[in-house]
Amino acid sequence: MASVNLKSILVCNGLNPERVKLIRHSLNDEEFLRCYTDGFFDEYQRIQKIGFFDNCDYILSFISAPGTSAKFVGCYKTGPGVACSPSLKKPGFPCPEMYDNVCMYYELQACDYLADLKNRLIIDWGKATVSWHQWATNDKTVLAIQENTKLFFCGYENVLLKYEDLKQIIDDSVLYENWHTALSSVYAIYLLVDTTDGKQYVGSAYGEGGLLGRWKCYVDTKHGGDKAIEKLICKFPERYKNFQFSILQILPKTVTADEVITIETLYKNKLLTKEFGLNCN
Repeated sequence: MASVNLKSILVCNGLNPERVKLIRHSLNDEEFLRCYTDGFFDEYQRIQKIGFFDNCDYILSFISAPGTSAKFVGCYKTGPGVACSPSLKKPGFPCPEMYDNVCMYYELQACDYLADLKNRLIIDWGKATVSWHQWATNDKTVLAIQENTKLFFCGYENVLLKYEDLKQIIDDSVLYENWHTALSSVYAIYLLVDTTDGKQYVGSAYGEGGLLGRWKCYVDTKHGGDKAIEKLICKFPERYKNFQFSILQILPKTVTADEVITIETLYKNKLLTKEFGLNCN
């Protein structure tokens, strides 16, 4: 008997296995592969035979992996369907003939159940891989739960964070311990970009807490105390959600504040952020 099975994970997350279907999409299926690689995975799943989702509240979707294994790629809440017709076809969908079949076009909504296991949970589908859809009451052995790579610090040169990602890191010092250690250990020149219009802000971090302390200020205030950004947030309160944070240069904590400001000014001049960006001085 397996030490961990999928059914027990579902129950722990409040899902009734009797009302959950498992779907294993095969990368060997040319029709599915075309839809998957072209970004129409969700659309492909919506087209099913009449009655396919009867008595089903949720589906767990998997992608075929080596042998009989399968990787979890998302949970979806099922909804009502309508008869397929060419008028429902999304522009660019690579298999338009699917809308001509005697099938239904179902409502499917991605949900947060098992979201932390997306692209990480690997199960053994079993020998009957031809049975590409099954009820979750069937025992499926959990083969692996892969590392969540976002929890590990990616290296200063690779830091590229949306505001929501930065907030997640700042708010959880346990899961993101490596990030907290790395960012608090250095001073830095950083770049904030408003992805709405591409305007840039060059800033520096040289106080207590290093770069972590400076970026925490943005999470706490949304504007970090920067005048032009504060003015922007006053006019557009939700604008901070479009901010992107990256690192231009790491500096040791042995440098003086004057040295940091000199380097910061050089980057402002290089990127013209006073003339065309969000730097006021």
